[in-house]
Amino acid sequence: MLLSCFVLGCSGQKEPPVVKKTLRLRLAAEPGNLNPILSTDVYASTVEGMIFSGLLRVSSNMEMVPDLAASFEVSEDGKRYTFRLRKDVLWHDGRPFTAADVAFTMDVLLDPKTNTVRRSQYVIDGVPVRYSSPDPYTIFFELHKPFAPFLVALSMPILPKHLLKDVDINTATFNRRPVGTGPFTFETWQPGQFLMVQRNQNYYRTPAKLDQILFKVIPDTNTAIIALEKDEIDVLDISAKDLGRVKKMNPINLHTYDQLQYVYMGLNQKNPLFKDKRVREAIVRAIDREALVRHILKKQGTVTYLPGAKASWAYPSSVDVIHPYDPTASRALLTEAGFIPNAKTGVREKWGRPLSFILMVPKGNLDRERSAEMIQRYLKAVGIDVSLQLTEFQSLTQTLKAKQDPKPYDAALLGWSLGLDPDAYTVWHSKEYPNGFNFVGYNNPKVDDLLSRGRTEMDRGKRAIIYHEMLQILAEDAPYVFLYSPKANIGVHKRITGLASPSPLGVFLDIEDIDIRLVK
Repeated sequence: MLLSCFVLGCSGQKEPPVVKKTLRLRLAAEPGNLNPILSTDVYASTVEGMIFSGLLRVSSNMEMVPDLAASFEVSEDGKRYTFRLRKDVLWHDGRPFTAADVAFTMDVLLDPKTNTVRRSQYVIDGVPVRYSSPDPYTIFFELHKPFAPFLVALSMPILPKHLLKDVDINTATFNRRPVGTGPFTFETWQPGQFLMVQRNQNYYRTPAKLDQILFKVIPDTNTAIIALEKDEIDVLDISAKDLGRVKKMNPINLHTYDQLQYVYMGLNQKNPLFKDKRVREAIVRAIDREALVRHILKKQGTVTYLPGAKASWAYPSSVDVIHPYDPTASRALLTEAGFIPNAKTGVREKWGRPLSFILMVPKGNLDRERSAEMIQRYLKAVGIDVSLQLTEFQSLTQTLKAKQDPKPYDAALLGWSLGLDPDAYTVWHSKEYPNGFNFVGYNNPKVDDLLSRGRTEMDRGKRAIIYHEMLQILAEDAPYVFLYSPKANIGVHKRITGLASPSPLGVFLDIEDIDIRLVK
């Protein structure tokens, strides 16, 4: 909920009427849809988190605790899960929530016709999770073998069977007018401008203190900063270059914490240019990642040599510098791979074809735009020609999600927000291409095996060893250029109260606790 968009008055449209306790948040891009099974962007999940609930939720100490469930039990062998559901939960339209809704949501997730990238969370080594419901408030899950990420997977928002059982989930009007069981109800969505949610008076936990939340779509970062200065939004994720400016805003408190996130440049493995590991390694070695952290993040972050974040328990306590900055070694690798500089252009060529590619960058994200510009200069210095293509976020993600092989792009500069569990099956397993999050088409049988083993090993210490080996292989293979893990710097108006202690979970962990101090 720390994202944003543009000041609504610019479009000629007026904002909706607001009441006294309206929290105004920024979305940096418009959500694709608001169905949590179908959506793939953080902007959608930000809004969905207000509307929907899962069987479990994340507590402030990073544990999974009951939400729609009243209680749950896990068998000693880790293969049978029993959930007793709350009996006081109503859907936003007044219908009662039951185990039939949970079973229906599982049906939809496992249906091959559903356009979801989350199916693999409920399929273990090719075998789908089984589930049954002996009564309206009990549901059993049966796994053919232990599955470590399963409790985290059960925080997946539940969908209402009575509204979706007879419709095509992929095209349902529900996807833009959702009905959930969460602390806020969907109110309105003005495309390109704002979304509004209202307090759910019948919420089964303590009702929210806020009356409503207004999500303003403000793609441009400079416009968002102005909106914060003009008191048009209450919260903003602050880029490193704007920290000094925000610190001078008297009504704003700044909260800083580590994130479960890393930024990377993904290289399309199906592009012939990137199939040679020497070329990928040369690209990594050509980029001074420490300089990116100094100049782009203003030291508000760390270099990431592995696909993870230091805040995760699965990240090694000490990391060797893999493919360190060394432009001389980069040039040597490119020459070894057969790419020779053209005497006139300076761009390296092989068989008359230049070593050039297009890097897609989300438009409006200034840190990533500036990172891309530095990367472009570093690669030019070793003879690689990079063209930057600033692209609206939804258009960029649609390109990456294209169900075709090869996908229609060269490279993309993006970031992953990581979950509590380090399972990265959907990102790296070869079966997750082209329909999962493995949009670069990475394929390594050893990594596939480690991903599968990491999911079924229940001992955390042993899992960590598995993931350390996997992360090392990924860093050596370089399907991504792992760049940095930025700190979160969140500006929040001083009238906003009830924030959680800063942590990788953010300061808005329990939205029901958030309040606004009214000034007469």
